[in-house]
Amino acid sequence: MRTVSVVLATACLLVACGNNTGTDTGNDTGTGETPSMTPSPTSSSSTPPAGGQVEQAKADLAKRLSVDAARVTVVSSEEVTWSDGSLGCPEPGMMYTQALVPGTRIILDVDGTQYNYHSGANRAPFLCEHPK
Repeated sequence: MRTVSVVLATACLLVACGNNTGTDTGNDTGTGETPSMTPSPTSSSSTPPAGGQVEQAKADLAKRLSVDAARVTVVSSEEVTWSDGSLGCPEPGMMYTQALVPGTRIILDVDGTQYNYHSGANRAPFLCEHPK
């Protein structure tokens, strides 16, 4: 019985001290360094977001306002890192994931009125009526 206990204890130590090659935590940079949790600035108003997000937002706004898409102009378009899952557009009474979320902020204009569109976390751009 003592031999079984010694074998089990040894096995536990080997597992605890072993290499976790079967567990991917997503934190390995391949350099032995821990990745920084500090977000880097990602603003760039000169480069529109990939995937036609600006066009999607323009089409949505034109449809909402029942105007020709040519009347919708782009004020700015930038990649941002939202501070949580609300994507900069929290709704009262809702709870959101508390994690940094890469996304996009698009500001459109129709006849002097500006409209904010936000996206992130694989969500298409949506009209944000009360941006934070």
